[in-house]
Amino acid sequence: MHSVHLAVLMTSHDRRTRTLSALRALEEQRGLPAGTTLGVHLVDTGSTDGTPEAVRLRHPAVEVMSVGADTPYNLALRIASRNSRSGGGGGGPLGGAPGGPTHAWTHQLWLDGGVALFPDALAKLLRTAGAAGPGAVVVGAVRNAYGDTVYSGRRGRSLTLVEPGEHRPVPCDTYDGRVVLVPRAVYDLVGDPDKAFRHRMGDYDHGCRARRAGVNALVAPGHAGECGGGPGAPGSREPGIGVREALRRVTSVQELPPRPWCVYCLRHTWPWAPYLMLAPYARTAVRAALGRLRG
Repeated sequence: MHSVHLAVLMTSHDRRTRTLSALRALEEQRGLPAGTTLGVHLVDTGSTDGTPEAVRLRHPAVEVMSVGADTPYNLALRIASRNSRSGGGGGGPLGGAPGGPTHAWTHQLWLDGGVALFPDALAKLLRTAGAAGPGAVVVGAVRNAYGDTVYSGRRGRSLTLVEPGEHRPVPCDTYDGRVVLVPRAVYDLVGDPDKAFRHRMGDYDHGCRARRAGVNALVAPGHAGECGGGPGAPGSREPGIGVREALRRVTSVQELPPRPWCVYCLRHTWPWAPYLMLAPYARTAVRAALGRLRG
Protein backbone atom coordinates (compact mmCIF):
# COMPACT_ATOMS: atom_id res chain seq x y z
CA MET A 1 0.00 0.00 0.00
CA HIS A 2 1.24 3.49 -0.79
CA SER A 3 2.16 5.86 2.04
CA VAL A 4 -0.85 7.43 3.74
CA HIS A 5 -0.70 11.04 4.93
CA LEU A 6 -3.88 12.15 6.66
CA ALA A 7 -4.80 15.81 7.01
CA VAL A 8 -7.20 15.81 9.98
CA LEU A 9 -9.60 18.78 9.97
CA MET A 10 -11.10 19.71 13.33
CA THR A 11 -13.01 22.62 14.86
CA SER A 12 -13.71 23.46 18.49
CA HIS A 13 -15.72 25.88 20.59
CA ASP A 14 -15.79 25.67 24.40
CA ARG A 15 -15.39 21.89 24.43
CA ARG A 16 -12.00 21.62 26.07
CA THR A 17 -12.48 18.21 27.66
CA ARG A 18 -14.12 16.66 24.61
CA THR A 19 -11.53 18.11 22.22
CA LEU A 20 -8.66 16.76 24.31
CA SER A 21 -10.39 13.37 24.45
CA ALA A 22 -10.79 13.41 20.66
CA LEU A 23 -7.10 14.19 20.18
CA ARG A 24 -6.05 11.53 22.68
CA ALA A 25 -8.18 8.95 20.88
CA LEU A 26 -6.64 10.02 17.58
CA GLU A 27 -3.18 9.59 19.08
CA GLU A 28 -4.04 6.06 20.26
CA GLN A 29 -5.14 4.68 16.88
CA ARG A 30 -3.79 1.22 16.16
CA GLY A 31 -3.47 -1.09 13.19
CA LEU A 32 -2.59 1.69 10.74
CA PRO A 33 -0.54 0.89 7.62
CA ALA A 34 3.21 1.23 8.18
CA GLY A 35 4.41 4.78 7.59
CA THR A 36 1.00 6.41 8.08
CA THR A 37 1.33 10.02 9.22
CA LEU A 38 -1.20 12.53 10.54
CA GLY A 39 -1.23 16.31 10.35
CA VAL A 40 -3.94 17.81 12.58
CA HIS A 41 -5.39 21.22 11.76
CA LEU A 42 -7.67 22.58 14.49
CA VAL A 43 -9.64 25.82 14.11
CA ASP A 44 -10.98 27.13 17.42
CA THR A 45 -13.90 29.54 17.18
CA GLY A 46 -13.43 31.86 20.15
CA SER A 47 -13.39 29.36 23.02
CA THR A 48 -13.36 30.94 26.48
CA ASP A 49 -12.62 27.71 28.37
CA GLY A 50 -8.94 27.48 27.44
CA THR A 51 -9.32 24.94 24.63
CA PRO A 52 -6.58 26.36 22.33
CA GLU A 53 -4.08 26.77 25.18
CA ALA A 54 -4.73 23.24 26.46
CA VAL A 55 -4.29 21.73 22.99
CA ARG A 56 -1.05 23.63 22.39
CA LEU A 57 0.28 22.46 25.75
CA ARG A 58 -0.67 18.78 25.50
CA HIS A 59 -0.40 18.29 21.73
CA PRO A 60 2.23 20.75 20.49
CA ALA A 61 2.37 19.17 17.02
CA VAL A 62 -1.26 20.11 16.35
CA GLU A 63 -1.67 23.24 14.26
CA VAL A 64 -4.11 25.47 16.17
CA MET A 65 -5.68 28.58 14.67
CA SER A 66 -7.96 30.80 16.77
CA VAL A 67 -10.69 32.74 14.97
CA GLY A 68 -13.67 34.79 16.13
CA ALA A 69 -16.60 33.29 18.00
CA ASP A 70 -18.85 34.43 15.17
CA THR A 71 -17.13 32.06 12.72
CA PRO A 72 -19.71 29.40 11.78
CA TYR A 73 -18.81 25.72 11.74
CA ASN A 74 -18.74 25.26 7.98
CA LEU A 75 -16.43 28.25 7.47
CA ALA A 76 -14.14 26.97 10.24
CA LEU A 77 -13.90 23.62 8.45
CA ARG A 78 -12.99 25.42 5.22
CA ILE A 79 -10.25 27.33 7.08
CA ALA A 80 -8.87 24.06 8.46
CA SER A 81 -8.83 22.66 4.93
CA ARG A 82 -6.98 25.74 3.64
CA ASN A 83 -4.45 25.34 6.44
CA SER A 84 -3.91 21.69 5.52
CA ARG A 85 -3.08 22.75 1.96
CA SER A 86 -0.49 25.25 3.20
CA GLY A 87 1.57 22.42 4.67
CA GLY A 88 1.43 23.04 8.44
CA GLY A 89 0.81 20.60 11.27
CA GLY A 90 3.90 18.42 11.14
CA GLY A 91 6.26 16.85 13.64
CA GLY A 92 5.00 14.66 16.46
CA PRO A 93 2.49 11.88 17.24
CA LEU A 94 -0.37 14.03 15.96
CA GLY A 95 1.74 15.84 13.42
CA GLY A 96 4.10 14.11 11.08
CA ALA A 97 2.45 15.15 7.84
CA PRO A 98 5.17 16.44 5.53
CA GLY A 99 5.23 20.21 5.60
CA GLY A 100 5.58 22.52 2.66
CA PRO A 101 4.17 20.94 -0.50
CA THR A 102 0.43 21.30 -0.89
CA HIS A 103 0.23 17.82 -2.42
CA ALA A 104 1.59 16.08 0.72
CA TRP A 105 -1.61 14.59 2.11
CA THR A 106 -3.36 11.64 0.48
CA HIS A 107 -6.62 11.96 2.45
CA GLN A 108 -8.52 14.53 4.45
CA LEU A 109 -10.32 13.34 7.56
CA TRP A 110 -13.16 15.49 8.80
CA LEU A 111 -13.30 14.85 12.54
CA ASP A 112 -15.78 16.56 14.84
CA GLY A 113 -14.07 17.77 18.02
CA GLY A 114 -16.76 16.09 20.12
CA VAL A 115 -16.13 12.59 18.73
CA ALA A 116 -13.69 10.15 20.34
CA LEU A 117 -12.64 7.56 17.77
CA PHE A 118 -12.46 3.91 18.73
CA PRO A 119 -8.89 2.52 18.60
CA ASP A 120 -9.31 0.74 15.25
CA ALA A 121 -11.47 3.40 13.57
CA LEU A 122 -8.89 4.92 11.25
CA ALA A 123 -7.57 1.53 10.18
CA LYS A 124 -11.13 0.45 9.37
CA LEU A 125 -11.82 3.61 7.39
CA LEU A 126 -8.61 3.20 5.42
CA ARG A 127 -9.29 -0.48 4.71
CA THR A 128 -12.75 0.39 3.44
CA ALA A 129 -11.29 3.17 1.29
CA GLY A 130 -8.61 0.85 -0.06
CA ALA A 131 -11.18 -1.73 -1.10
CA ALA A 132 -13.44 0.90 -2.67
CA GLY A 133 -10.68 2.67 -4.59
CA PRO A 134 -9.53 6.31 -4.65
CA GLY A 135 -12.83 7.60 -5.99
CA ALA A 136 -14.97 6.90 -2.90
CA VAL A 137 -15.77 8.80 0.30
CA VAL A 138 -15.86 6.69 3.47
CA VAL A 139 -18.10 7.72 6.36
CA GLY A 140 -17.64 6.67 9.97
CA ALA A 141 -20.88 6.18 11.90
CA VAL A 142 -20.96 7.72 15.38
CA ARG A 143 -22.99 6.48 18.33
CA ASN A 144 -23.96 8.19 21.58
CA ALA A 145 -23.34 6.96 25.11
CA TYR A 146 -26.54 4.88 24.90
CA GLY A 147 -25.31 2.98 21.85
CA ASP A 148 -27.66 4.66 19.37
CA THR A 149 -26.36 5.75 15.96
CA VAL A 150 -26.66 9.54 15.84
CA TYR A 151 -24.41 10.46 12.88
CA SER A 152 -23.71 8.43 9.76
CA GLY A 153 -24.44 8.40 6.07
CA ARG A 154 -27.81 9.63 4.83
CA ARG A 155 -30.14 8.28 2.20
CA GLY A 156 -32.95 9.69 0.06
CA ARG A 157 -34.68 13.06 -0.03
CA SER A 158 -35.67 12.69 3.61
CA LEU A 159 -31.99 12.24 4.61
CA THR A 160 -32.74 9.01 6.48
CA LEU A 161 -29.93 7.94 8.81
CA VAL A 162 -28.02 4.87 7.56
CA GLU A 163 -27.19 2.22 10.15
CA PRO A 164 -23.69 0.78 9.67
CA GLY A 165 -23.33 -2.85 8.69
CA GLU A 166 -21.54 -5.28 10.95
CA HIS A 167 -18.98 -6.57 8.47
CA ARG A 168 -19.56 -4.82 5.13
CA PRO A 169 -19.77 -1.17 4.08
CA VAL A 170 -23.22 0.25 3.34
CA PRO A 171 -23.82 2.70 0.44
CA CYS A 172 -25.25 6.12 1.22
CA ASP A 173 -26.31 9.17 -0.77
CA THR A 174 -24.70 11.83 1.43
CA TYR A 175 -23.31 12.12 4.96
CA ASP A 176 -23.09 13.84 8.29
CA GLY A 177 -19.72 15.58 8.53
CA ARG A 178 -18.62 14.15 11.89
CA VAL A 179 -16.22 11.44 10.66
CA VAL A 180 -15.60 11.51 6.91
CA LEU A 181 -12.55 10.28 4.98
CA VAL A 182 -12.08 12.17 1.71
CA PRO A 183 -9.36 10.83 -0.64
CA ARG A 184 -7.26 13.33 -2.53
CA ALA A 185 -8.82 12.35 -5.86
CA VAL A 186 -12.29 13.16 -4.50
CA TYR A 187 -11.12 16.43 -2.99
CA ASP A 188 -9.63 17.50 -6.32
CA LEU A 189 -12.98 16.76 -7.96
CA VAL A 190 -15.43 18.14 -5.35
CA GLY A 191 -13.43 20.58 -3.21
CA ASP A 192 -14.40 21.91 0.22
CA PRO A 193 -17.87 22.27 1.72
CA ASP A 194 -19.59 25.21 0.01
CA LYS A 195 -19.45 28.56 1.84
CA ALA A 196 -23.13 29.08 0.96
CA PHE A 197 -23.82 26.88 4.00
CA ARG A 198 -22.47 28.80 6.94
CA HIS A 199 -23.17 26.33 9.74
CA ARG A 200 -25.26 23.31 8.78
CA MET A 201 -26.06 21.53 5.51
CA GLY A 202 -22.57 21.96 4.03
CA ASP A 203 -21.82 18.29 4.63
CA TYR A 204 -25.06 17.13 3.01
CA ASP A 205 -24.44 19.41 0.03
CA HIS A 206 -20.87 18.12 -0.29
CA GLY A 207 -22.11 14.53 -0.40
CA CYS A 208 -24.72 15.35 -3.02
CA ARG A 209 -22.19 17.21 -5.17
CA ALA A 210 -19.84 14.25 -4.86
CA ARG A 211 -22.56 11.83 -5.95
CA ARG A 212 -23.42 14.05 -8.92
CA ALA A 213 -19.73 13.94 -9.90
CA GLY A 214 -19.80 10.14 -9.91
CA VAL A 215 -18.26 9.61 -6.46
CA ASN A 216 -19.52 6.71 -4.35
CA ALA A 217 -20.03 7.16 -0.60
CA LEU A 218 -19.90 4.25 1.84
CA VAL A 219 -20.50 3.88 5.57
CA ALA A 220 -17.68 1.78 7.03
CA PRO A 221 -18.63 -1.32 9.05
CA GLY A 222 -19.40 -0.80 12.72
CA HIS A 223 -19.16 2.48 14.60
CA ALA A 224 -16.11 4.69 14.23
CA GLY A 225 -16.51 6.55 17.52
CA GLU A 226 -18.68 7.95 20.24
CA CYS A 227 -19.94 11.41 21.04
CA GLY A 228 -20.75 12.65 24.53
CA GLY A 229 -24.16 12.81 26.11
CA GLY A 230 -27.38 10.94 25.58
CA PRO A 231 -30.32 11.78 23.34
CA GLY A 232 -30.33 15.37 22.16
CA ALA A 233 -32.66 18.06 23.42
CA PRO A 234 -36.15 17.83 21.89
CA GLY A 235 -35.83 21.28 20.31
CA SER A 236 -38.80 22.08 18.09
CA ARG A 237 -40.34 18.71 19.01
CA GLU A 238 -40.60 19.50 22.71
CA PRO A 239 -44.13 18.67 23.86
CA GLY A 240 -46.29 21.56 24.99
CA ILE A 241 -44.55 24.46 23.25
CA GLY A 242 -46.59 26.77 21.04
CA VAL A 243 -46.45 27.10 17.29
CA ARG A 244 -44.42 30.33 17.41
CA GLU A 245 -41.78 28.83 19.70
CA ALA A 246 -41.62 25.61 17.67
CA LEU A 247 -41.06 27.59 14.46
CA ARG A 248 -38.42 29.75 16.16
CA ARG A 249 -36.52 26.62 17.15
CA VAL A 250 -36.82 24.75 13.85
CA THR A 251 -35.57 27.79 11.89
CA SER A 252 -32.62 28.36 14.24
CA VAL A 253 -29.03 27.56 13.35
CA GLN A 254 -29.22 24.46 15.59
CA GLU A 255 -31.94 22.87 13.44
CA LEU A 256 -32.98 23.88 9.92
CA PRO A 257 -32.32 27.54 9.04
CA PRO A 258 -34.43 28.41 5.97
CA ARG A 259 -31.83 29.96 3.67
CA PRO A 260 -29.35 27.05 3.50
CA TRP A 261 -32.22 24.56 3.48
CA CYS A 262 -33.76 26.28 0.46
CA VAL A 263 -30.39 26.37 -1.34
CA TYR A 264 -29.94 22.67 -0.63
CA CYS A 265 -33.44 21.81 -1.89
CA LEU A 266 -33.07 23.86 -5.07
CA ARG A 267 -29.75 22.19 -5.86
CA HIS A 268 -30.53 18.61 -5.04
CA THR A 269 -34.25 17.83 -4.81
CA TRP A 270 -35.79 19.26 -7.99
CA PRO A 271 -38.65 18.95 -9.00
CA TRP A 272 -39.78 18.37 -5.41
CA ALA A 273 -37.91 21.43 -4.13
CA PRO A 274 -40.91 23.80 -3.71
CA TYR A 275 -42.69 21.22 -1.56
CA LEU A 276 -39.63 20.13 0.42
CA MET A 277 -38.57 23.71 1.18
CA LEU A 278 -41.79 24.27 3.12
CA ALA A 279 -42.54 20.76 4.39
CA PRO A 280 -40.42 20.67 7.60
CA TYR A 281 -41.74 24.03 8.80
CA ALA A 282 -45.34 23.12 8.02
CA ARG A 283 -44.96 19.78 9.82
CA THR A 284 -43.45 21.56 12.83
CA ALA A 285 -46.33 24.04 13.03
CA VAL A 286 -48.98 21.32 12.69
CA ARG A 287 -47.28 19.11 15.29
CA ALA A 288 -47.05 21.96 17.79
CA ALA A 289 -50.68 23.01 17.20
CA LEU A 290 -51.98 19.45 17.62
CA GLY A 291 -49.83 19.01 20.71
CA ARG A 292 -51.40 22.09 22.30
CA LEU A 293 -54.91 20.85 21.47
CA ARG A 294 -54.25 17.41 22.95
CA GLY A 295 -52.64 18.98 26.02
